[in-house]
Amino acid sequence: MMQKRAIVKKITGMVLVLTLLLMSATGCGNLQDFQVDSLTGKEETDEFTSLGLSPEFDYEVPESLPNIIVDQVGYAARSQKLAMINGETPPETFSLLDAESGREVYSGKVESKGYDPSVSAYISYADFTDYNTVGTYYIQAPSIGRSYVFEIVEDPYKALLTKVFKQYYFNRCGLTLSAELAGEAAHNACHSREAQMKDEAMIKRDVSGGWHVDEIGSRDVVRGCQAVNTMLLAYELYPDDLDDDMGIPESGNGIPDVLDEVKYEIDWLLKMQDAKSGAVYASVSSVDNKNVGYILYIDGITMEATIHYAATMAKFSYLYQSYDREFATLCLQASDRAYRYAENYLADVSEKQYFFAAAELYRATGGYQYHSVVKSYLTQNAELDLDDDYVFWGCVTYLSTKQKVDMNLCESVTQNLMHKGETISYASKDSKLLVNTDEKLGGNAGLLRDMMRLAVVDHIITNHEYATVLENHVHYMLGRNLQSISYLDGVGGRNYRDVDMSLGIMNQVDQNAELLLLFAAIMDDELVVGEE
Repeated sequence: MMQKRAIVKKITGMVLVLTLLLMSATGCGNLQDFQVDSLTGKEETDEFTSLGLSPEFDYEVPESLPNIIVDQVGYAARSQKLAMINGETPPETFSLLDAESGREVYSGKVESKGYDPSVSAYISYADFTDYNTVGTYYIQAPSIGRSYVFEIVEDPYKALLTKVFKQYYFNRCGLTLSAELAGEAAHNACHSREAQMKDEAMIKRDVSGGWHVDEIGSRDVVRGCQAVNTMLLAYELYPDDLDDDMGIPESGNGIPDVLDEVKYEIDWLLKMQDAKSGAVYASVSSVDNKNVGYILYIDGITMEATIHYAATMAKFSYLYQSYDREFATLCLQASDRAYRYAENYLADVSEKQYFFAAAELYRATGGYQYHSVVKSYLTQNAELDLDDDYVFWGCVTYLSTKQKVDMNLCESVTQNLMHKGETISYASKDSKLLVNTDEKLGGNAGLLRDMMRLAVVDHIITNHEYATVLENHVHYMLGRNLQSISYLDGVGGRNYRDVDMSLGIMNQVDQNAELLLLFAAIMDDELVVGEE
């Protein structure tokens, strides 16, 4: 059955009648081009009777969604290419048509997959994997209608990865963005004035810089650190896909752009640490005041911000030392001060966060005290909670370190990761939409979290099956879902901005970093498969 979502539109009575006539004649009205002839009656006259009213009504007009759902951006030429049909009684065949000419270029049989209780829908597949000609197309099937337009291209992911990456440049605070590099996102420097302590208005300090985390210009230590950690993980696993020409001011300076972009946030994070104690303030919020303009407030110290800061600064220092040892050392010293402050308040620090920070500092320094914390946590937690970001990052870091490690613990961590990868892969393949879409797991946030885990496991063992799962999740987020929504900014025939602004991924700095990692993983897998 066709899924519908009610939207309210204010229209005149005559426009409504014409719209309904067109839709009844053609099926899915918003997917066709129409030409309407003039309406004439048997007797025409310039005279008419009017009550002197201009009738205008509010109607709830159902929005027609296509029952053939596709990745609205496109498919890689030599990859698996599936469209999905939503309907209890699917057609027997489907056609792939050239979008410009309307000419059929490929046809095939529809494969019914049955009912999927997780999404309460009957799903069938239209598989056109064998067709690899670059171009712009749509899928059509008898009694069902047609899909949104999409492309088949050699590499649909490089441009998308760059688009996702540049979102951080667009979110830079305190910097003038040029039209040359930022396009429509160009703006003058913002939030550059000093901020005042929320609890002590007389105390002010410079906290300019960093990435906005919302539309009012707030900046947040924990969310910023989460994004930094994921971006640095993407860089470690897939450095060849994150080069020095991604269109930011620092491009071409001999340093990978992802490290340059992360450093912009790191510069801000350094300003958020109390110089005396080593503690870290949680965030900077912006409040509009009609008399004086916006006022910046520095929110108070928190243990989560402090311990996460310690881990992130250590991780960055380790990866940045080959480019600027002096700055990397400064970051490591800031990390150590934050860690030492947190040690005085361990009752307020979760053991997972403590483990994560210790793992990063052990990798960066080789300090025995950090290793003992790591070993203690892993010994006491044989079954690891890899859904928790702190545990996941700590484990991956411990496996990556060049310092001396406990091989038995490393083997246990690896087994946990492999099991997690298998669980995610199995759940995704068991779904008719080929993604684990259980909303109880957090919607798109849950899917991205899972894909970050699977990307790491795929990097360890280079499993083509996992690569397919990763790519299917991108297809889902680019429109191959039952709502036919593209969750990425500026792409797709039906974008989330037309439905619900809260559904976006790229406007969430932490989720956007996971999306960056996902695209890098897919590009790396395609390179390996192509070489084979």
